[in-house]
Amino acid sequence: MQKPARRATPRHARPSHRGRKAAFAATGALAISGAGLLGVPALTGAQAATAPTVTQDRLAPATMVAGKATTAALTVHSSSCFTAKTVGVGVRDAAGRNLDFPGNVSNAQICPGGLSITTGARTLPAGTYTQFGFWQDLGGTWHNLPSRQLAVSDATVAPAPSPTATPKPTPTPSPTATATPSPTAPAPTAPATGAPVAGKSLTWSDEFNGPIAYGSRWTGDKSSAYHYGNHNPDDNKLDWLNKNNVSVAGGVATFTAKPGANTLENGKKSWDTGLLTTEYSSEGFQVKTGDYAETRVKLPAGTGAWPALWTWKNGNGEIDSFEYHPDNPNLLELTNHVNPGHLYYTDAKAIAKDGWVTIGTHYGATSVDWYVNGTKVFSDGKGVGANWSAYLILNLSLSAGQYHAAPQGTAPITFAADYVRVYR
Repeated sequence: MQKPARRATPRHARPSHRGRKAAFAATGALAISGAGLLGVPALTGAQAATAPTVTQDRLAPATMVAGKATTAALTVHSSSCFTAKTVGVGVRDAAGRNLDFPGNVSNAQICPGGLSITTGARTLPAGTYTQFGFWQDLGGTWHNLPSRQLAVSDATVAPAPSPTATPKPTPTPSPTATATPSPTAPAPTAPATGAPVAGKSLTWSDEFNGPIAYGSRWTGDKSSAYHYGNHNPDDNKLDWLNKNNVSVAGGVATFTAKPGANTLENGKKSWDTGLLTTEYSSEGFQVKTGDYAETRVKLPAGTGAWPALWTWKNGNGEIDSFEYHPDNPNLLELTNHVNPGHLYYTDAKAIAKDGWVTIGTHYGATSVDWYVNGTKVFSDGKGVGANWSAYLILNLSLSAGQYHAAPQGTAPITFAADYVRVYR
């Protein structure tokens, strides 16, 4: 098939928040090649002959309406983990012309646990098309997955009424009062419905309904994950931690990053920013094997922003519930660094700059599972082991430019969180 248009390449920001790049590169566990691979070596030579088998599990939509922009969804899995150069959804008309959905995913890791993507939206004229998922290997060869018919109906043609249907009167809705939200108010919080993992009950949370409980619940000026305690240039970060850069209003914690007065060891100017960790607090709360942690956040739009919810303890224990970079606006990085597993998860409807999204992680002994808006999107099949535990970290980092763009200009960058909850 013709080479489809490529989206911006998602590039993993780093092997670990702590900055153990040299060690990982030496072992190959999370080495990054020039192609932006994450922990999966290129398939070359004899390896290519034993390339994994890719199975198409879900392909949508089956129908469209002419002139109405629609996205496509594709779920695949493979016999073993590998990195595909490109994954997308193709469409061909009766003449064989490619009319693919935009928004292919680049350097996507496909594993037995599955990969789900949502493309960009497009319109099609009325007619019948051939639709299929596809992927491209690292050698540049395209592989089409099983195809099916995509029917696009004419929007101007109304469906014929059923001969036995009895029209029902349209009820007149009762007028309801509507409130005008404050310009600074967050999106409404959905009612708490508990964890999507069965058998769990809320054991620890911060709803951010009052001042940050520094000392007792949170620490905001240091982390053992940072080489120098309050800053960490070794990990391609401009961060300089400052408790004053996290504020609370209207039940939302806002992390604000802005140019600081300090110079980092590499000569770059730091940015003051906010971090909350349970490490060093008097409570010393830790998540452990079997727990489910969830946060609802408003993703930032500012170039250089690097927010995350993650865990850390004793130089390890890192599970990234998510990482986000605005230069890949519809993508979350989901990573297990304890027993390496990773997914670039793309969903243009749920993940966007300045958009609210709920992200959860179940730290299973044999599989870490990630949830977006209450739906499981990835299981790594690796887990954290039976006796794992670690401190929580929620923060806004600033990229220094090695893997993702650094901040442009001096305008403050913000990231917001509605809550952090842990179920056990």
